[in-house]
This record gives sequence, structure tokens and C-alpha cells, in this order.
Amino acid sequence: MQGGILMIPIGVLLLFSIYFFIERWIVIRSANRQDDSFMRRIKDYIHEGEIESALNLCKNTGTPYARLIGKGISRIGRPMSDVLVAIENTGNIEISKLSKGLPWLATTASGAPMLGFLGTVIGMVQAFYNISAQGSSADIATFSGGIYTALVTTIAGLIVGIVALFAYNILVAKINNVMTSLEGKTMEFMDLLNEPA
Repeated sequence: MQGGILMIPIGVLLLFSIYFFIERWIVIRSANRQDDSFMRRIKDYIHEGEIESALNLCKNTGTPYARLIGKGISRIGRPMSDVLVAIENTGNIEISKLSKGLPWLATTASGAPMLGFLGTVIGMVQAFYNISAQGSSADIATFSGGIYTALVTTIAGLIVGIVALFAYNILVAKINNVMTSLEGKTMEFMDLLNEPA
């Protein structure tokens, strides 16, 4: 195997990074799905006193912001500060769900290059060992095999690290967009509760 045994964990990290990025992308994309009529319908239900209908709409919509609004609706009648705290806590839980596994992706972004560098060191040690074992009869081919292993693992580790780093930052940006959207929906809902009926 070109690059030695360390190519196995580096390859596994690459597959993990790609799988995780695609899986999280799909989850975050569906979480940021917007229904333009949702808040209008919630407003109508609340003004008509149909709290159960509003809660059912939230449950059936199944997005983070619908769960946020549903938590707020379930607290109607309590002090506004209690409603806001319940919504914020739900928002934190939703963001935590979306962020699930991101630390592993960040670890891959920094760990894969380290594995590549470890392969570099191992390859150089092998090269020098081969030279010392052959003594004065060593030639360039003896030295180049170890260097080749060293360079292949370095390149592979860096590629995986770069892929994981870009994937991590793209997902963090998408989660920040969801968070901004949730904050906007929270303010819209709190304004709705403060409107005269």
C-alpha cells in the first residue's frame, strides 16, 4: 500500500468527513425550511383563541422554529419572561441538535494532517534505517522508497484535513444562519404576543 498503514485511518477519516458533511447538510437544510404562511396562521389561531390548533400546526410543521413557537404557545398565560426563557431554552436545544458531531469534524480537520506528518516521520525513519542496513552499498532507490511513503501520507493527511476544515466551516455558517432565523422568529412571536387582540 502506497503511504503505509497510516493510509487506512486517513482514508477512514476522509470517508467519515464526507458522510458527516452530507448528513449534516441535509439535516440543516431541512431545519432551515421556511413556510411563509406559518406565522400568519399562528397569528390567526392565537387571535381567535384556538391555542390547540396553533400547537397542532407547530407539531405538524416539524421544524426547529415550529418547535420554538410551539414551546412559546404552550407557555401563553405565563409572564412574558417565562415565555422567552422557554423559547430560548428550546432554541439552544435545537441548535445543539444541529451541531451534533461538529467537534468530531473539527478534530478530523486537525488530526488528519497530524497522522500524515506521523507517516512522514515513519517514512523518513524507514529510509534512514534502510540506508544504514545497506551501509556503503545503499543507493538512491533505498532512500527514495521511504521518502515516497512520507510524502504520500503527508499529502493524504493534508487533503483530508482541508476537506474536513472546509466542511466544518460551511456547516457552522449554515447553523449560524438557522440561529439567526430562529432569533427572528422568536422576536416575531414575542411581538405577536404583545399585540392587542
